[in-house]
Amino acid sequence: MHGGAGPGSVLPFASLLARHGRVLTPTHPGFAGRPRPDNLDSIPGLASIYLDLLRQLDLRDVTVVGNSLGGWIASELALRDTSRIGRIVLVNAVGIHVDGDATEIADIFALHPDQAARLAFHDPSVRPDPAALTNDELAAAAANRTAAAVYAGDPYMHDPELRRRLPRVDVPVLVAWGREDGIVTPAYGKAYAESFAAARFELVADAGHFPQIEQPTRLLDLIREFAGATTRPGHSV
Repeated sequence: MHGGAGPGSVLPFASLLARHGRVLTPTHPGFAGRPRPDNLDSIPGLASIYLDLLRQLDLRDVTVVGNSLGGWIASELALRDTSRIGRIVLVNAVGIHVDGDATEIADIFALHPDQAARLAFHDPSVRPDPAALTNDELAAAAANRTAAAVYAGDPYMHDPELRRRLPRVDVPVLVAWGREDGIVTPAYGKAYAESFAAARFELVADAGHFPQIEQPTRLLDLIREFAGATTRPGHSV
C-alpha cells in the first residue's frame, strides 16, 4: 500500500513482488485523481474498506506491506481484524507520535517539493525533479498532496492513540527502514517497532523514505525471508 507519494511510488516494486506471489496494489480513494467519497476522510476509514476487500476476495494469510502512510493503514488493519492477515510489513511508516526532536516527522506540506525530495531520497540520481514533470504528473502530485492532507493532515501524520494500541497486534511484524530517511528518521522507526509486543526491525542501507525505489532487491529479500518464515497455505502478498 502506497503512502502520500501516490501509487507510482510502489508500482514497480509491486511488479517485482508479483514474481513470487499474488499481489494487490490498491490506489487509495482521492490519490492519483481518483474520486473520494466525502465521508471517507481517515486512516481507520481506509482500513475498513480494505478489510472489506479481503472479505470480498476471500483472501487469507495475507502479508500486508505498506510504505509511509500505507504502513499506518497496515497497522490499523492489524489492530482491527487479523483473521485474514498473516503478517504486516511497515516500510518507513508514519502513524505514531514519538517525543523528541530526533523523531519528529518532517512537515511535507510546508516544504517545497524539491526540499521534500532531498529529505526523502538518499541517491540524487533517482530523486524526482519537479521541474521535469508533465502537466498530468503535476496534477497527480497535487491530488496526492490534497488526499494525504485529508487523511493525515490534522493531527499531522499520526494518531495520538495508535502507539498505545499497537501492543495488541497479534501477527508477526517487520519494520523495515531506509537508514538515510530525512522524513521519518530511523530513531522513529525503531520506536515504532518497539511499540509492538514483538517486531523485527531492519535498517536498509543506502535508502531514504522509499527503500522500495532505492533498494528494491534488498527490501524484497527482507520481505520474502520474513514471509517465508511464517507462510501458510493460500499465502498472498
